[in-house]
Amino acid sequence: MTLQRRQMMTLLGLTAASPLIGPMSASAQPSPSPQGAPPTESPSRNHFMKIPEDAPRIGMLVYDKMVLIDLVGPLTVFNILRSHIDLIGKTLDPVTTDVHLSVTPTATFETCRDRYDVLFVPGGLFGSIALLDDDDTLDWLADQGERAEWVTSVCTGSLVLGAAGLLKGYRATSHWGVTDLLPLMGAEISNDRVVFDRNRVTGGGATAGIDFGLALAAKLRDEETARRIQLTLEYSPAPPFVNGTPAEAGSERMEVARARRVGRDKMSKAAVIRATERRSIMSEN
Repeated sequence: MTLQRRQMMTLLGLTAASPLIGPMSASAQPSPSPQGAPPTESPSRNHFMKIPEDAPRIGMLVYDKMVLIDLVGPLTVFNILRSHIDLIGKTLDPVTTDVHLSVTPTATFETCRDRYDVLFVPGGLFGSIALLDDDDTLDWLADQGERAEWVTSVCTGSLVLGAAGLLKGYRATSHWGVTDLLPLMGAEISNDRVVFDRNRVTGGGATAGIDFGLALAAKLRDEETARRIQLTLEYSPAPPFVNGTPAEAGSERMEVARARRVGRDKMSKAAVIRATERRSIMSEN
């Protein structure tokens, strides 16, 4: 049991001594590169398993107050897929998360690659609200989004993509609490758990991250590879309650849930309106 626990902590990039998570250990992080140059290649966390040169290159934005599971679900899938993964922050300083485990970026806006196969934004409502007022981050996403093969998010990360102008004219989803804000940024609401519209891929609430990762892995490689990853993770959800969506929860529980988030919903809408007005991304509807 002890060995299994250590193996799991290693898989997630966690150590008992340091609450950091990343696609590689600190000693294996890429060295800073000149602006626009790809970070120095590193072996995967499993040192005996070299990542192929032609493996997908995935840039995952990390930021303060994000929800860790939004990042870890897709990160785990992409890691098993043996991808080149960069965790990209404004600086290399660790960022905070909802569960008080820090995330250490492996690249910055200045040192990351010029282009990624997958550009990904995790969610976390209060962190996402802060990013809606952060033009440096939104400008970087808009620039990268023009070149990325896939532009993606999970949960409230779609609000950040929308504020960067990357969802206008696309179907998209988000956490149920904020999906009604997507049309303000020119997106069309979908209530599907994972939504593909051309090269935009958005996932619903936090736990949709694994579904999103597996669905995209099938596109990046093939369905059989994605199935193998699902089996490796033994991913076969069997929740104890049928209560994971508004439809499943029912009107009475949703009324209670909505009442508990009135303040944060007002904050979210105000931040979206500020961003869309400031960046001229208002819906044409």
